[in-house]
Amino acid sequence: MKKIGIVVKPDKMAEKNAFELEKWLKAKNVEVVLRKISTHELNEHVDELSSAPSDLFCIFVLGGDGTFLSAARWIRNQNIPIIGVKFGNVGFMAEITEDNLFTVAEDILNNRFSIEPRMRLQAKVIRDESMVACETILNDIVINKGALARLAHITTYINEQYLTSYRSDGLIVSTPTGSTAYSLAAGGPIIHPVIPGIIMTPICPFTLTNRPLMVPENVCIKIKLAKKSSDIMLTFDGQKGLEIDERDTIIVEKSNHPISMIKTEGQNYYDVLKTKLKWSGSRN
Repeated sequence: MKKIGIVVKPDKMAEKNAFELEKWLKAKNVEVVLRKISTHELNEHVDELSSAPSDLFCIFVLGGDGTFLSAARWIRNQNIPIIGVKFGNVGFMAEITEDNLFTVAEDILNNRFSIEPRMRLQAKVIRDESMVACETILNDIVINKGALARLAHITTYINEQYLTSYRSDGLIVSTPTGSTAYSLAAGGPIIHPVIPGIIMTPICPFTLTNRPLMVPENVCIKIKLAKKSSDIMLTFDGQKGLEIDERDTIIVEKSNHPISMIKTEGQNYYDVLKTKLKWSGSRN
């Protein structure tokens, strides 16, 4: 018997479809694990301690990108295929819409799908020689100053070699998947999800020569704050965070556990990109 997970956002239409999918799957002798994401979990920095059952065949995510990121955190470091069903406003991570849900679900049950691995990052926070946080992230880590704080002074190293000290409102370190999230809003480049690399995007840098930088996927990025830094927050995928200061060293590297995205026929990344970014123009 297959076991399938369903993760659903707090939305009446999404929940209605989730219950219909659950009923449809059970009629096909499929065990279902239904997980409802709370509004609090989507909007606040929540530390969710549970993890997805290791024997899940796959996970359907009914919601937007925030719901998808919650589902990715639920998977943790396990190799469980995942597919997004668009019920949100942006939906860069959604593979299908609700109209195609049951057709695609039938294909998945019959193993008619492919897998696209998406790189994730592992971020560690070391304080006084002790590890106070270790997270696997799909989109980005963000170092951000508070509303009343002065410019953050963020010193960065690549493979122990000094790179630069950013004077800025913050710094985003993202995967190619996360290049269309906060990094894009901060002026970072759009990177195709399968291109290997890590993007470093300063937020409102004081020095205009500080530009977004893409580094190889196999480097180790070390980040430290200047002395007397205060009111600085580090967030993981926008869903978990902690306050940091000059005592902390942040280590960011490629994770050994990519996320396994289910791909269906007829879906094209560039079509999604054009639709979401409202690109237009004639074909010549």
